Amino acid sequence: MRILNNPLAVIVGIIIATATSLGAVVHMSKAENSMSTQAQAQNHPYLGMWVTGDGRIRQELLPTGRYDEARGNRKSAYQGRYVVTGAHIDYWDDTGFTADGTFVEKDVLHHGGMIFYREK
Repeated sequence: MRILNNPLAVIVGIIIATATSLGAVVHMSKAENSMSTQAQAQNHPYLGMWVTGDGRIRQELLPTGRYDEARGNRKSAYQGRYVVTGAHIDYWDDTGFTADGTFVEKDVLHHGGMIFYREK
């Protein structure tokens, strides 16, 4: 209990604990940034091209864990990474935008208020 009576020892203990916590936060942040810049291979049944009913928006889910979305005449209007978990998909656009969607059937994706169909 002598440590608690020594203010300097208490301050040093707090500094060490804070530095350790900050180190863990920095490590987790670096891991997330690394994950966002490195595509992770995807193995799921939804790979390929998905298109809205009017054909205006086309989104290709690549096996590299990346997607490429065209809008109208704008090829590669949006690009980023994605992860599929079960029937759920999460998107992280390269600009920082995030979104998600649900595969409601084998060939139907609901995403961003739109319905996409698998291109055959």
